[in-house]
Amino acid sequence: MSRSAVTSTISEVVIQDHREIEECYGNYRTATSKEKKEQWANQFRWELARHSVGEELVVYPAFEKYLGAEGKQIADADRADHLEIKKMMSELESIDDVNDPNFPALLKTLMENLREHLKSEEENDLVKLEEAIPREESESLSKSFQRTKHFVPTRSHPSAPDKGGLFETAAGLASAPIDKLRDMFSSFPDQEKV
Repeated sequence: MSRSAVTSTISEVVIQDHREIEECYGNYRTATSKEKKEQWANQFRWELARHSVGEELVVYPAFEKYLGAEGKQIADADRADHLEIKKMMSELESIDDVNDPNFPALLKTLMENLREHLKSEEENDLVKLEEAIPREESESLSKSFQRTKHFVPTRSHPSAPDKGGLFETAAGLASAPIDKLRDMFSSFPDQEKV
């Protein structure tokens, strides 16, 4: 079997991430105990934060590089969506208790906004990118995206730079250890259930 037959494209890995984020939200909604709700809310936050920064560092610069002026417009619109989502995530993180009546309402609003963003990326943005690049480049972006997610912050930072490049990378690397330390004191679902 050829190497490209088993390597995922950037669209495939981004869309898989989208499904995982939706699954975390669904598991939060169906959890019956405070502990499970908290674990799934933490997992949702963790997945979404890493995914968002991964897109900002890898996918959005690819839009700009390969799609020209239209790609810049797509990237700018997606960054604006991310900023709103990060603000909601930051507000959500400030609520200490998943049983606080504001928590589920805010998380639901965040997810509704996020679903619109995910749908637009999947049906429009990623399709255009895949049409503009060879499969090998898409596979390379996929690997870069997956690698990047290991080193980025795991919490929302709405004031962090989001244009990609060295400054955002440095800001992310500076925030990541603090986020990971905070994660050590947070409760998450069992690994086999994630």
